[in-house]
Amino acid sequence: MIALKLTDLYKKYATGVEALKGINLEIKVGDFFALLGHNGAGKSTTIGIICSLISKTKGSVSILGYDIDDDFAKAKRNLGIVPQEFNFSIFETAWQILIQQAGYYGVAESIAAIRAEKYLKMLNLWEKRHARSATLSGGMKRRLMICRALIHEPPILILDEPTAGVDVEARRLVWDFLKQLNKAGKTIILTTHYLEEVESLCQNLAIIDNGQMIAHDSVRNIMRQLTRETYCLDLQKPLQKFPSIADVQFSINNDDEHSIEVSLDKNFDLCQLFAQLQKAGAVVRGIRNKNNPLEELFLQLTSRKS
Repeated sequence: MIALKLTDLYKKYATGVEALKGINLEIKVGDFFALLGHNGAGKSTTIGIICSLISKTKGSVSILGYDIDDDFAKAKRNLGIVPQEFNFSIFETAWQILIQQAGYYGVAESIAAIRAEKYLKMLNLWEKRHARSATLSGGMKRRLMICRALIHEPPILILDEPTAGVDVEARRLVWDFLKQLNKAGKTIILTTHYLEEVESLCQNLAIIDNGQMIAHDSVRNIMRQLTRETYCLDLQKPLQKFPSIADVQFSINNDDEHSIEVSLDKNFDLCQLFAQLQKAGAVVRGIRNKNNPLEELFLQLTSRKS
């Protein structure tokens, strides 16, 4: 079954800017899906249209078979939204925010209380349930927004940069929580700038660039398109001269002369690289990927498109 279907989705703002130029996308029920793109690529506009916060110019949006134009209430009820910006009252407590949100969807207070307790405990917020939201840290506020989005138990959860500004420990907590939700059958759609988040959590992804879809596949298949990789090598002493190797690019790390960066084809034999470096007098003490491989691919695809 299809959880979300976008057909020929266009958006042209009054300023004349074409934010979307015919987006077509299908996301299956139970998927953990990532929507990626540079700032201004069109992903936030896409999410805004899905959530009925932005009006589309043309095209259609179907949520679990309900068209947002024909069955707005039913379509909207199937969504839980975690926006990028905090948008709850700073004067209300975490508990009040959740119970009030449940009421908007007709959830009885007794049932809402059970759900609120469950989600607050799962996201380590139970002890803060009576604290005003203004007193919560940024990471706590983000987790509270996830609780609020889930209080009416929607089958689809959309998260726009859910771990922005969150510390490492809290981020891992959110990751584990989202994995649990997805394992239980929840369809999750994620936008993020943390590409390691995509590799850790998501099954499929799409990349939007300049209002157009430039990639849509499983994370595994997308990763197979990576043609080059960049490594950082730690040397025992600075290298006086780089060896000349076809299609291998060397550069010195400006912050550490004992460290060099090497860009090469992903199928290049690293043993050959080390042999050439040894001939040049280099002693390699360590090697690591400079960037997340998905980040490398993302940059390759978007630069290729532009």
